[in-house]
Amino acid sequence: MDRMFRVLGFWTGIFAVMFYLGDMKTTSLLFFGQTVFFVFLSYLKLSERMYIYIFGAYLTIFFVGFTYWTTFMMIPGQATGH
Repeated sequence: MDRMFRVLGFWTGIFAVMFYLGDMKTTSLLFFGQTVFFVFLSYLKLSERMYIYIFGAYLTIFFVGFTYWTTFMMIPGQATGH
């Protein structure tokens, strides 16, 4: 299970680099933070159950944040840069 967190760290790192190259600095910093988080967790040698609990908590926080952002922060029909 620790290897899967390294895989998550790898992919969030790839996304972070792509966001940085696409001039999306804030998003790239968010993904670099997630990369550090996942790689750090992968070397803790926790039990598989604990890794599942941590991943479940991560998904819960993500879904709550994403739902809040799309519901209250985004303005419908307003696109920037077009």
